[in-house]
Amino acid sequence: MPDVITDSVSEAVPQTLFDKIQQSHIGELHFKSDTDSQLKAIIAIHNTKLGPALGGCRCIAYPSDNAAIDDAIRLAKGMSYKAALAKVPQGGGKAVIIKPAHPFDRIALYRAFGKFVNELGGRYITAVDSGTSLEDMDEVGQVTPHLSGSNNDGFDPSPNTALGVLAGMKAAALQRYGNSDLHGLTVAIQGIGNVGFSLASLLHKEGVRLLVSDIDSEKLHQARIAFQAEPLAPEQFHAAHCHILSPCGLGGVINSLTLPELHCDIIAGSANNQLSAVEHGQQLHEKGILYAPDYVINAGGLIQVSLGLKRASHSDIVQKTWGISETLQEIFKRAKDQNAPPSTIADQLAEEILYGTALQE
Repeated sequence: MPDVITDSVSEAVPQTLFDKIQQSHIGELHFKSDTDSQLKAIIAIHNTKLGPALGGCRCIAYPSDNAAIDDAIRLAKGMSYKAALAKVPQGGGKAVIIKPAHPFDRIALYRAFGKFVNELGGRYITAVDSGTSLEDMDEVGQVTPHLSGSNNDGFDPSPNTALGVLAGMKAAALQRYGNSDLHGLTVAIQGIGNVGFSLASLLHKEGVRLLVSDIDSEKLHQARIAFQAEPLAPEQFHAAHCHILSPCGLGGVINSLTLPELHCDIIAGSANNQLSAVEHGQQLHEKGILYAPDYVINAGGLIQVSLGLKRASHSDIVQKTWGISETLQEIFKRAKDQNAPPSTIADQLAEEILYGTALQE
């Protein structure tokens, strides 16, 4: 999975920090800088109507502080919507750590981050995300109890995220082809990290032909050996001729440059913020490409860590995760009935839960 993110497309009118907060309906935005550990972190809490905010901690390189802030805000909002449609008792939050440019002590960094989380008194619960590991969360857990997903608690969200994506793919295939059987379909996966590799394993068992893309050649080699997957160059991923395109890396894969070159029937992956802009959902709809809204289909990890906090059984967690298929079927049906993009329908459903009505842009 890439560990760098670029600035988003420049806006016509510069936004102040409070403009961003108000437009995204973020409830809280917290900053922490610790010179000794090189920690520079942001925690965004979007909405806590349903419960304490839960969301992963991302540690990647950012080109600017504004890019990091924007990422935290987008991801936290997505977590609120995700929790609402996954029907778990959590709000939406996210943490981003700006990856230090110089060598750093991971133990010191993540313990400093744990202190930051602890200062919020339980309003935000952290977990693993891009650029962080279960071992990093072990260090966070040394200084705060507000954590779910470490080697100590066993709530690794990655396999369950992959299971949820599989459930979502089956729902999308049923909608697109009239049959949820994936056998014989071609699926292109971008990002063979923890989630992407688990997803590839599940799809291989389903009899899927796999195309895989990653900047790490060793991961591509592992996928070739384990699943007979065919490699794709990173710049070829979006244009792959396949039934299902599955972005499982960082966001923004569907944008004004890549959208005209898509050759797929379905987009269904674990990455957050797959659409670079809201209007791209409408453009996919007009092209006849079925999009499984990212924060719906990738909710398996949230379900894992949320129900893990409640000490739910493994079978209950799995059953809840397969419910992603039913949620998507409802979204697809409404989208068809209203001739609207599934992304729009998903937003409306989430906003009805969070605010009592769909928000007007």
